[in-house]
Amino acid sequence: MSYTSIVTADRVTHLKIVAVSLICATVVAGIGIAARVTNGTTAGSQTEANMIRAGAPVIATTNGVTIR
Repeated sequence: MSYTSIVTADRVTHLKIVAVSLICATVVAGIGIAARVTNGTTAGSQTEANMIRAGAPVIATTNGVTIR
């Protein structure tokens, strides 16, 4: 049986496509959950948060002059 279109495929073919897509989605979600961004410190240590505060407003111009 040669199905050249998803429209002419039978029920089993549709179920196979759904099953494979669910498996792939589960693998991608599992990799995304397991991925962790580390900064090289040991596990369980706390890291400090960098805080950036807003300063005075600055206007940048095209001629290189900064106006404060």
